[in-house]
Parts: sequence; structure tokens; C-alpha cells
Amino acid sequence: KAIKLISHSKYSHVGMIVKLDGKNYVYEAVQPVQITPLEDWIGRNTSKKYEVKRLKNSDQLFTEEKLKAFKAEMNKHIDKNYDGRFEWSDDKMYCSEVIWKIYKRVFNIEIGKLQTWGDLDFSNPVVASKLQEIYQGEIPLDEIVISPQSMLESSLLEGVNR
Repeated sequence: KAIKLISHSKYSHVGMIVKLDGKNYVYEAVQPVQITPLEDWIGRNTSKKYEVKRLKNSDQLFTEEKLKAFKAEMNKHIDKNYDGRFEWSDDKMYCSEVIWKIYKRVFNIEIGKLQTWGDLDFSNPVVASKLQEIYQGEIPLDEIVISPQSMLESSLLEGVNR
């Protein structure tokens, strides 16, 4: 709830659909970073609301060479712990961070606008309480963050009919 409130989003989590052996999975940063069957991923969401988007020019970007690099970058993060402090490091990962970094490193594109904690909305008491719990009063206002909402709003993405 706090992620939705602080970033003015209808979503609090993102994942990336990957096809393995003809089946759809979601690459996601939970505890730990993992690949989850799509049905299970959807099933965790009590409202069953989600959107599917893809890069507008994905057919041109995903050459055989880039696909190998993409898979290698994904594999670097499998089994990393979830980052509940939302730090911009590679030691631990949160959902939008790991996906943003994979696309940046493989294709040098930025899906969504990077922000800092200081750019976000702390006005809701739920947000203030959660941030107090996480940071014990020392919120790193200059820490880089990427929110699910920022990624969702990226002009590089287009909606996909499900």
C-alpha cells in the first residue's frame, strides 16, 4: 500500500514475462529474485488486476546476441535477496530496480524515469509509518529509486492485449 501511495500508482509490483519451454513465467524480485509461473504470479494478487506492456521496438532489439546477454544479466540476479530498504545497489534487488537495470545494461535504455526518495509523496500517514519502520528516521532523500508507476508510464512501452 505504501508503494502505491508514495508513487501515486495503482500497482505496487512489477515483473517481466519470460517464456521457458513454451510456458509463461514472471521474472520478479520477491524473496528471493526468482522466476514464478505466470498463473501463480497473477494468483497472489487478490484483485487479479494487472497490465501487460512490452517495448515498442522489441522485435528489433532482441537479436540472438542480445537475447543471450539479456538471459545472462537476468541469471546474475536470480536468488538475490529482496531489498526492503530500496537501495540502489546490486547486493539486493527490489522489483522495478532489477528490471530497470537489466534493460539499461543490455540495451542501454531506461524504462521509466529515475527518481529519488525526496521526489516522492510522503504525505500519507501509512507512507510515513512504513518509512519510519524501514529507515528509523534517517530516510535517504537522495537515494535513487525507480517505482512501478514510473516504469508503467514509460513512453518506450506499449500495452499488450491479453
